[in-house]
Amino acid sequence: MTERVVGIGAGAKELATEDMILNIGPQHPSTHGVLRLRLTLDGERIATCEPIIGYMHRGAEKLFEVRDYRQIIMLANRHDWLSGFANELGVVIAAERMLGMEPPVRAVWARTLLAELNRALSHLMFLGSYPLELGAITPLFYAFNERERIQAVMEEISGGRMHYMFNRVGGLKEDLPLGWLDRVSETVAETRRRVPDIEDLILGNEIFLARTKGVGVLGREQIMQYGVSGPIARASGVDFDLRRDQPYLAYPELPVKVVTRTAGDCHARFEVLLDQLKVSLDLADSCVERLRSLPPGPINQRLPKVLKVPEGHTYAWTENPLGINGYYLVSRGDKTPWRLKLRSASFNNIQVLREMLPGHLVADMVAILGSMFFVVGDIDK
Repeated sequence: MTERVVGIGAGAKELATEDMILNIGPQHPSTHGVLRLRLTLDGERIATCEPIIGYMHRGAEKLFEVRDYRQIIMLANRHDWLSGFANELGVVIAAERMLGMEPPVRAVWARTLLAELNRALSHLMFLGSYPLELGAITPLFYAFNERERIQAVMEEISGGRMHYMFNRVGGLKEDLPLGWLDRVSETVAETRRRVPDIEDLILGNEIFLARTKGVGVLGREQIMQYGVSGPIARASGVDFDLRRDQPYLAYPELPVKVVTRTAGDCHARFEVLLDQLKVSLDLADSCVERLRSLPPGPINQRLPKVLKVPEGHTYAWTENPLGINGYYLVSRGDKTPWRLKLRSASFNNIQVLREMLPGHLVADMVAILGSMFFVVGDIDK
């Protein structure tokens, strides 16, 4: 039996204390997938944080090596399940570059339109789910109402609600349905009209402001060290967006407005996401107008029954809703890649938690975690 004497005042012996190790997970912290954080706590304050990943690992990169390029598109749209269409783009762009293939103009503009609609869908999910993590349930219904509106036009053209499988090497699966552009215009206009409702509901809420202002500040230096990208990086003043800085698809002809903030806290990240949603709606309108003005023509290139990519290597990166998404393709002239390395946005973005969380209260952990806008399938690949 060990006897401990606790005293108060000068000369009293202090009670021996030790740090607490707390496991957050592995379970859904919210809706983003199975994540585990190993926290060391000093009282209610976080001393260290170790993100432990791999609980959802599905071996996507190895599966890419034994699938042909049509099948890879189906696999690639699943790692970030909120950005299915955007995930497909990097694969087809890499293959087309190696083949020296130019997709038809209609396909280029239609891809850009669908990419921006997919971006709006992803942003709406986080705009609705983040307040939910802080205890506000109403914004979720507003956001999902708009998601459903956009999902309807995406489902009409592709047949899918999450995994669209609409890209093909050389273009798109098929042409746009009759009257579809009109329905897209109506959807975008109605969503733009409803966005201020979400904005007013959340940004003016004093509880939301108290939970997010000055919480989870991420510095520019940390962003550069960890390779953080997308809205999280831009909320800390990193003015970089591939759509403007290394444009692909039809972005060279579009006025891409890059939204940034300087505070780098949870509130700034939410504001960037909200403003990016508005930018995506504007870009979608521009794509619709251009598609209306294009003459009838093909939507894809004719491909051989067995598609083989010439020997060589290339790296195709795109600005996905969550950040930079890249595919490093190495081919030996076969119908399957020799290597297809995936650089996902969420993987880098979540590693910086080990720098962000120490010093914060446990109560602020969920606010910080939710503001990182990640999908765990995109981390574990």
